[in-house]
This record gives sequence, C-alpha cells and structure tokens, in this order.
Amino acid sequence: MKRLIAITASLIVLSGASDATVANLHPTVTNEGATHVTSTRLLQEAPKDRSTAQERESVSITVYNQNFGLVREIRTLDLSRGLANVEFADVASGIQPETVHIRPLSDGRFAVLEQNYQFDLLSPQKLLEKYVGRTVNVYRTNPQTGIDEVVEAEVLSVNGGPILRIDGEITFNYPGRFGFPELPDNLIAEPTLLWRLDTGGGRQQVEVTYLTNSLNWKSDYVMVLDEDDSAASLTGWVTLMNQSGTSYEDARLQLVAGDVQRVQGNMRPDAARGRMMDVAMAAEASGFTEDAFFEYHLYTLGRPADVMNNEQKQVTLLESDDFGVVKRLIFPGAPAHYYRGQYGQVTSNQKVGVFLDFENSEDNGLGMPLPKGTVRVYKRDGDGAQQFIGEDLIDHTPRNEELRIKMGEAFDVVGDRRQMDYRVISSCVSESTWRVDLRNHKDEDVEVILVEPVGGDWEIISSTHAFEKVDAWTFTMVPEVEADGETRVEYRVRVRWC
Repeated sequence: MKRLIAITASLIVLSGASDATVANLHPTVTNEGATHVTSTRLLQEAPKDRSTAQERESVSITVYNQNFGLVREIRTLDLSRGLANVEFADVASGIQPETVHIRPLSDGRFAVLEQNYQFDLLSPQKLLEKYVGRTVNVYRTNPQTGIDEVVEAEVLSVNGGPILRIDGEITFNYPGRFGFPELPDNLIAEPTLLWRLDTGGGRQQVEVTYLTNSLNWKSDYVMVLDEDDSAASLTGWVTLMNQSGTSYEDARLQLVAGDVQRVQGNMRPDAARGRMMDVAMAAEASGFTEDAFFEYHLYTLGRPADVMNNEQKQVTLLESDDFGVVKRLIFPGAPAHYYRGQYGQVTSNQKVGVFLDFENSEDNGLGMPLPKGTVRVYKRDGDGAQQFIGEDLIDHTPRNEELRIKMGEAFDVVGDRRQMDYRVISSCVSESTWRVDLRNHKDEDVEVILVEPVGGDWEIISSTHAFEKVDAWTFTMVPEVEADGETRVEYRVRVRWC
C-alpha cells in the first residue's frame, strides 16, 4: 500500500520561501499513515497552551528507596487545532526528560513532533547574564535627599560580579538596585516540559509519566522489649522525603522494595530489596498493604496523601503487639590464623556481645517482609520509664527468615582467652590447647555462646564442653555460667593447612 504524502495547509505561506526555511521542514507520520511536513519556524509560531497543577485530575507517585520515583499524572489539555505548543508546568525539577511518556486517554489523537525540557530558571544571576550587552537601569538612594536616582548602565560581564559601563566609564561593585525593561523569553520561573503537537484540537485527557530524582523513602522500626527479654512489640515507620522540586496533593502513594537495576551514564547500577503479609493493623485501609510485583514488593497506602516539596512525611507501615525474641550473649573467638602460631594470652576482660534473635513468621506474631532499615529497641526500667537500649540495621528480610540485631556489649559478663600449649606436628600441621574463662557478675545464670573460627583442616582432639560444627571454618560451644560465678572451657585442636 502506497503511503500518502500530505502537505499541511499552513505551508502555503512557504511559496517563494528561502532555501534556509525549506531546509527546516520536518516530515512526521500521523496515526493515519500520512506524512505531514512542518517547519521549525512554524512550530515556534504555533499557538501556545499552558497546563499547570491546577488541571491535575489525579496524580500517583511510586517511590523507590534509591532516591528516585515514578510520577504519573492525568490532566485534560485544551489543545488548538493543527500545530500547538503545550507548556506542561509544575513538573519535578529532578525530572529525567528522557523518561517522559505521554499518551491520550480520550478519543482524541495527536502526534508529538518535539519535546523540550526548559530548566533555565529565573534568578538574579541568570537575569543579568541574559542582559550582557544590553542596557539596564541602576537605582540608588541619594543619602542627602532619600530619593532614588537612576542611571543607565550597559552590562559588560557578570563573571564574579556585574561589570558595567556608565557614562562611558567601566566600573564594578556599583551599589544600587537593577531594573530590567522586560523578562527574556527563554527564562522561566519553574521547570517546564514543552511539547510541539499536531492535534485535532479540543479538550483531550492525557496521561503523563516520568522518572524523577530526589524522591526517597526509608524504614525505621521501634521495638519495645518486655520485662524478661522474651517478647517484644514492633512498630514500623515509613519516612518519605520529597526534594523533587514540586508537590503532589491527594496523591496515590506506593513504595517499591526490591533489587531494581538502573543505569545512569557512567554511574554504577543502583539497588534495593523486600515482601509483606498482613499483620495487625497493617492491612487496614488507612495503612499500607503489600503485593508481590515482578521480583519486587509493592507497598500501597490505602488513602490519598499530600506529599509536599521539601517535606519529610512519616506513615505507619506495620504494627505487631507481641512476638517472641531470644536474648543471646556471644563471645567471638580469635582469628583463624591464631591456630597456626604460638601465642600467650590473646584477650583479657573481653566484653561479650548482646544480641536479640527473632523469626519473621506468622507463627511468631510477625510474618511481614521487612524493608531494610534501623531497629531501635527500648525497655522499661524498674520505675516503668522507657529507656533506649540499642539499635541495629536490618537488611530487606522476607517472611519466615531469622533476624539477629546487636544491642551492644554486656556490662557484667566478660571473658579471657589464652593459648595454653602449642605443638608442631609437621611443616603444616600443629596442635594447640586453648582456655576460655567466662565470668558472670550478674545475679542470674547466663549462657554464653563461644564462636570459634578455625582455618584449614581441623579436628577437636579433646574438649571440656560439647561443641557443634557450624561450617567448615567454625564451631561453637554454649557453656552456662552461674550467677556471680566463673566457668572455664578448654579444648585442644589439630589443624592442617597444606
């Protein structure tokens, strides 16, 4: 089928036009398959329509915790028939213009001939730069009369400050207030998308989507531990930060957690992670609900939200009133290479780490995939006042996974580690005897987990306590230390490293 070639009626004015004007003709293909030829000059002279946030019918934002977001707007444009310039204002200043997509939602049709992103924003410096080589008025107040006096000045340069020619003399640091006769056409008050469209005219509903930087969110959790350290409550917060350069009122808010691949020029790919099930009040219409989406997880707020520019907003993500935790005291061992040499006392009065372990499962009162964030833990003291006892970072954690968060170091439980014997068996085989003394100054018995890293091929020859092989490099022991008492652990290990 032959393609029809059509020349727009507006090109009749080009008869007898110069070669330069004809060179600016651009062919475009319409929805009917006909080719329209337009001129750059004609596009510039086309009627201009302007759309602002006041014409928004709906807006939704999807925020990724990688400092970017997806904006989706629906507006109705009042378009001129034929060629039209459309200014789409109130877009984010962090917009990535190459990601913009516009499509009609109504029966109307149009062809996008050109898209420009105007970001040369109005400022005193920019205004002066546009007036280099032109004349401005400079006003300054006469200290004797108190009346403003005006002089004409030619702006020669603005590098490092305005350089002016006044009455034939070149000067700088001239005190006064500048007055400009008009606002240059190529300076705008706010970032704006400009489309040049070939339209059928009339009111048309359109959907515009784009990615923007400087939208971000993070998770924070508040955990309150019970009196005997065996259960806790958890509240999760979403903190949303909008520095994108525009506000989104009554927006549908969604958050994405997942390893989202992005490539930006020479920058390395960005990333994130997550998933979530209903727990406590999280599934209520006023809070967030979660859905699996591709290989990521999508959190949707059940009500519209105002996300204002330069605002930090917090919304409840989840709540769980009661779930089980286990407090563990862990005494980490010496590096693996210690088993290949001769040493004396390795550590003295070494502090024992304090950790809280819990399972993110429905059976344990949780079961919500947890976005990465900071967990801050509190506990009530003897007078009932809530005290801060530690914080730790967690990574994105699916449901039915174990979490371990570190609270700090135990004050009343300490230990020493010594090498008591070292014997060379051959050029790459040795045996050594180790002693660990654990002291408990608390009024209650405790269990301490000894974590011993060993390199090479190893074998426990003898031990005062039972041990468990955790992996090829590690074994553990769990001795009990009585209240205000001491426990001694000894073991002998043979190591071969070649």
